[in-house]
Amino acid sequence: MFLRILIPCAILAIVLFDSSAAPAAELTTVAQAQRGQCLTPAQRRSVAASGKVVPLSRAIRAARARKTDVVDAKLCKGPKGLVYLLTLLAQDGKVTRATVDAASGLLTDGG
Repeated sequence: MFLRILIPCAILAIVLFDSSAAPAAELTTVAQAQRGQCLTPAQRRSVAASGKVVPLSRAIRAARARKTDVVDAKLCKGPKGLVYLLTLLAQDGKVTRATVDAASGLLTDGG
């Protein structure tokens, strides 16, 4: 019983006190993605066809300028509109997240 409580608390402590913790805005976007605030494939196609967002390839180019590879991408609802939530793999093997404004294609944080 004690270990069932201790292990999740230890993991939470590591995440909360990690010196490379993500900025608050990035955590908000990640939380939204986990709550289902990301668009379905059909919704992504519809939004892309409307021209309201830049192509995913442009968002990926913004992230790759930081010498990383994109391993996952989602189009999600952010606090200020649609954003691409990218999971990045750096050359040193570190996995990070980046947020790209879907309207402008500019990297807003992370990476």
